[in-house]
Amino acid sequence: MKIDLLITDCILLPHPGKDTLIAPAFIAISGAHIDRIGPMAECPTIVTGTRIDGQGQLAMPGLVNGHCHAPMTLFRGMADDLALTTWLHAHIFPAEAKYVNSEMVYWCARLAAAEMLLGGITTVADGYFLENEVARAFAETGIRCVAAQGVIDFPAPGVADPAQNIKAAQCFLEQWQGRDPLVTPAVFAHSPYTCTNQTLLRAKALTREYQVPLFIHVAETKDEIHQIAHPLAATPIRHLDALGLLDRDTVCVHCVWADDADLDILAQQQAGVVVCPQSNLKLASGRAPLLAMLERQIRVGLGTDGAASNNSLDMFREMDIAAKIQKISPCNPVAVPAGRILAMATSGGAEALGLSAGHGQLAPGSPADLILIDQQQAHLQPFHSPNLLVYSAGAADVRTVIVNGQIVIQNRECLTIDLQETMDRVRRLAVRS
Repeated sequence: MKIDLLITDCILLPHPGKDTLIAPAFIAISGAHIDRIGPMAECPTIVTGTRIDGQGQLAMPGLVNGHCHAPMTLFRGMADDLALTTWLHAHIFPAEAKYVNSEMVYWCARLAAAEMLLGGITTVADGYFLENEVARAFAETGIRCVAAQGVIDFPAPGVADPAQNIKAAQCFLEQWQGRDPLVTPAVFAHSPYTCTNQTLLRAKALTREYQVPLFIHVAETKDEIHQIAHPLAATPIRHLDALGLLDRDTVCVHCVWADDADLDILAQQQAGVVVCPQSNLKLASGRAPLLAMLERQIRVGLGTDGAASNNSLDMFREMDIAAKIQKISPCNPVAVPAGRILAMATSGGAEALGLSAGHGQLAPGSPADLILIDQQQAHLQPFHSPNLLVYSAGAADVRTVIVNGQIVIQNRECLTIDLQETMDRVRRLAVRS
């Protein structure tokens, strides 16, 4: 088979979460997939495609950001240090009503995509309004995405009449399904307190018809059940279960206040979960019971949430915080080890999102989504184990990013878009707001 891209002499971590390193190693890519990997002694000798010298660099699967609101880069730092309800209703919702339009969504999503790629994120699950512009920006920038059109029972950007929210989501699915190999369309029902029961049922019926995921914020705050207009059970998760919304194609985001009975339901229904520890800490929402989720073998991914509530789209920071916060209460230094977190940020996140087998790992036939990390940094020496990727590495250590077999970041330069133009456009939008 023809080799289009060959990486040589790297240190290879093919399955994050397992400490197996191959060094020196090669990675051969054909088209959009990994053709073969292995020690340099087995490296192909005849290659007509591009070569990358990986000496001094660690190669691993790209990171999977399980939850993001990309256009909210415009609101980064705009409303800090507030409770979730105040943050949303007094600041974010009014700002969105005033400033969100197609231009803002497109350029701010481009900025988010560039930030994520530069930080080693090769796949992101995003949910927002005017998501067509997000998908377009992501496809142009070269990041793989599960892009979900937002559904909410209030007037929203692009959907002035809430009665048209499901129709708008359907149009988005029809526009993007099968259109681009980097884009998987989906639906994002904002939450059980911003969507009526009927809207939730219609959203789930739509995703079942088109066989795409349904994302929903749930159990993010302690008093969320009291904000639901017509609750059908004692907790938000049991409310969703009573509606019949939970199955393998539903991804529940946050789940901070999920109790044991809720977790048992999530496990039984095989729903995916994405936790966003930094956003939850910043908004003082709480800490998701990650260890209890993993003990029940729930598919759990890790997400940054939007830049307005984090304020960074850095999965290395997210991994570090996710591991450490689980150790605090009860005091258990081995609660969720670094290797488990690293798996959540790669293959585990891909599984939680329902992506096909092979995502989040490097093996023959896997999608060629990978990153090269500069291991010759002072804070990564000595490199005793991949745990350093969780506790010491940062986004700035990523040198090269490959998505779907294409080099999109090389020597920390974005090859697909003009990053300076993108930042300039977003700055001008911020001045207007």
